[in-house]
Amino acid sequence: MNRLVIVGNGFDLAHGLPTGYCDFIDWYWSKVVKESNDKFPIDYSTFHYKDELIKIQLQFNERYDDYQFQKIRQQFGVVKDFSELDQFIQMYTISDAEIEHLEFSPKAKVNNCRLTISNHFFKIINDRKNIQNWVDIENDYYKLLKDCLKNEDNKTVIKLNEEFEQIKKLLEKYLIENILAMNDFKKPNDNILEILKLFKIKPKYVLSEQGSAYLKEFPESDHKGLIERDVKIFDAYENDQLSKKIKHSEINETNMFLNFNYTPTVDNYINSMWNNSFLNHYGESKQIQIHGRLNEEDNPINFGFGDEMDNHYKLIEEKNDNEYLKNIKSFQYLQNSNYKDLLYFIDSEKFQVYIMGHSCGLSDRILLNTIFEHEHCRSIKVFYHEKDGKDNYTDIVQNISRHFNKKKMMRDKLVNKSLCQPLPQNIRFALKK
Repeated sequence: MNRLVIVGNGFDLAHGLPTGYCDFIDWYWSKVVKESNDKFPIDYSTFHYKDELIKIQLQFNERYDDYQFQKIRQQFGVVKDFSELDQFIQMYTISDAEIEHLEFSPKAKVNNCRLTISNHFFKIINDRKNIQNWVDIENDYYKLLKDCLKNEDNKTVIKLNEEFEQIKKLLEKYLIENILAMNDFKKPNDNILEILKLFKIKPKYVLSEQGSAYLKEFPESDHKGLIERDVKIFDAYENDQLSKKIKHSEINETNMFLNFNYTPTVDNYINSMWNNSFLNHYGESKQIQIHGRLNEEDNPINFGFGDEMDNHYKLIEEKNDNEYLKNIKSFQYLQNSNYKDLLYFIDSEKFQVYIMGHSCGLSDRILLNTIFEHEHCRSIKVFYHEKDGKDNYTDIVQNISRHFNKKKMMRDKLVNKSLCQPLPQNIRFALKK
C-alpha cells in the first residue's frame, strides 16, 4: 500500500523550527524595536521609524529633566514585542483634541508618541489574539476578499492584495534568514529514525501481535490483498530476498510526501531513506512541495486561499474581475507541474494518507477534498500533537470532516484514535556554524 504523507507546519514545529505565526510576528516586532532602540533620541528630538507596514513617532515633553528622560529610555529598552510597544506608546501619547486645548503652541514639544499601521491587513492579524496557524491568516484574507464584493469598484481588493503581498514577502524573508540560513538540513540526523521506522517495508500482519489492528486501519475489502502482500514480504524477509525483490520491483511501496511547507525539512528524510536503502528498506520516496519552496523560482511560495467549495466563491467568479482571483491557490498550482504530479500519484494506485503536522483547515479544502474522496484513498491516519496529557486528534478529524461531501465515506476512511499515535516532538537539526 502506497502512502501519501500530508506534511504541514506542525511537522516543522515538531523539529523545533520557529515557523509558527507567532514566531514570525515576534521576529518582525523585535526587529522594529531593536532598530528603534539603536536610534532612540538622546535628547528631545523627535524620532521616526518607517517601513512598508508601520510608522512610529517618538516625541517627548521638553520639560523632562535628564533623570526623567533616562528613565523613559530604560522603559523603552525592555520593550520586546507589539503588545509592549503599544503599551509604551499609549503611556506617552496625546490626542489631537488634547493638543488643541493646550495653552501653549501645539508646535511645542509634548509627549506625542504614535504607532500607525499603514497595512490594514497586518493590523487585523496583529489585533487578533487567537491566531494559532497560518491557515487562520489565509481565512482572514478570504473574509476580507468577500467583504470587497460589496464595493462597486476594485480599489479595495487591489489594496488588499497589495497588503497581502507585503506579508508574503516579509514571511519569505523571515524564513530565509531565520530557518534556511540557520539550520543544517543536509546533515544526517539520528533522531529522525523515530519517524523513519514508520515507512520501513516489513511484515506488519504476519509478525506482529497487533497484526489484526493493522488491518483495522483499512476497509474490509482491502484485507485479503493486504494479507497476501504481507505474506509475500514475510517470505522475502525470511529468505533474505527482500533487497532483491525490491530492486526488481517485485515488492515496492511509494512514499509521496505532499509537503505544504516552504522549508527543506522533508529533504532530510528522503535522503536518509535513499542512503540507508541497503540496511532498511523504505521503498521509493518522493516529494511534492505543493505550496512552493524557498529560493526556488520555478516553485514560488503559494500563500492564499483554496476553498472553491465555499458558497461565496461563485460570487467571486461572477464579479468578472481577475483581481479577486489573484490569491486563489488553484490558479497558482498552474504555475508548475506539482498539482498534476499529485493527481498522477493518486490516480495510479491505492494509498493510505498520513497526516503529519497539517491542521487540515479550510484554506486547502479543494485540494484535500480531491485526495480524501478519491477512490484510491483507502484510509486516513492522523499523527496528532500531544502535550501535557492533551492532544488535538479530535480537532484534526473535525477539520478533515469539512473536506468530505460524503460523510459516510469520511467515517469509513478515518482511522480511530486508538490506532493512531502522537507525532514525535523531539527531533532537532544542527545549527549552522
